[in-house]
Amino acid sequence: MKPRQRLRAGLNNPQQLIRVVGAHNALGAKLIERNGFDAVWASGFEISTAHAKPDANILSMTELLYCAEQMVEATVLPIIADCDTGFGNINNVVRMIKEYEKAGVAAVCIEDKVFPKMNSFIPGRQELAPVEEFCGKISAAKDAQTDEDFMVIARIEALIANQGMEEALYRAEMYREVGADMILIHSKLQEPVEIIEFCNKWKHDTPIVIVPTTYPNLSLHQMKELQIKVVIYANQALRASVKAVNHMLETLRISDSLSSISSQIAQMDELFDLQGMKEYVALEKEYKDRHRPKVIR
Repeated sequence: MKPRQRLRAGLNNPQQLIRVVGAHNALGAKLIERNGFDAVWASGFEISTAHAKPDANILSMTELLYCAEQMVEATVLPIIADCDTGFGNINNVVRMIKEYEKAGVAAVCIEDKVFPKMNSFIPGRQELAPVEEFCGKISAAKDAQTDEDFMVIARIEALIANQGMEEALYRAEMYREVGADMILIHSKLQEPVEIIEFCNKWKHDTPIVIVPTTYPNLSLHQMKELQIKVVIYANQALRASVKAVNHMLETLRISDSLSSISSQIAQMDELFDLQGMKEYVALEKEYKDRHRPKVIR
């Protein structure tokens, strides 16, 4: 089964909660696959941070697309790409859909804020796009795709922008009507009260996606009871990496030898395995042996 079909099948399975983990490169995607998760989130935040740039539409679509393409190549898992606001207007969205679909991405997510966006957890400017404008983007995105298994997620930022639950539900209904395959409802509260309220009031079959960055206590059991279909752990892997690398560097800086950090680092064999070095060497040997001269001169 192809990655897009696998993601679609997961959504159609009433027993499955799809668990997605954020990555910013091919190595991250490969580690997510090896640890048994269902899909990879090509995170705009992670990719921006990896470039040491703010998560505020500083990077171009081409830069984000390149990272997503590397993830597609590295793993059999579906890649769900964070595409911010669609990189501009409707025409930008149409181009984005064509490029991401061609790259093998399983789904894209666009949010209903104005371009350029600001990360949802930064106080201040969190301006929403007009409903009709964003409906146009969703509609144009669905019309532009060619593979019926490719999906478009509409991310609602009404709660982030302090516009209230009524506005969030209204926008969700409008986006569902114009063809959004999933609805991502976002909240910045420290407890999942808004998420619980939204899910309890949502009366449609369109799957709900959440990103529990600020409300980590919401359990998988609770998510299933709320009929949530997809949970995205959007940035935890990057944050763990930064903490681990900082700890190792702090230890190394005051140490007399590399032996002080031996327990903190992966073995070289593990990295060779992640690279696919064994397969590389085997293929090289196969073709060398295949064309070895039969006659010794």
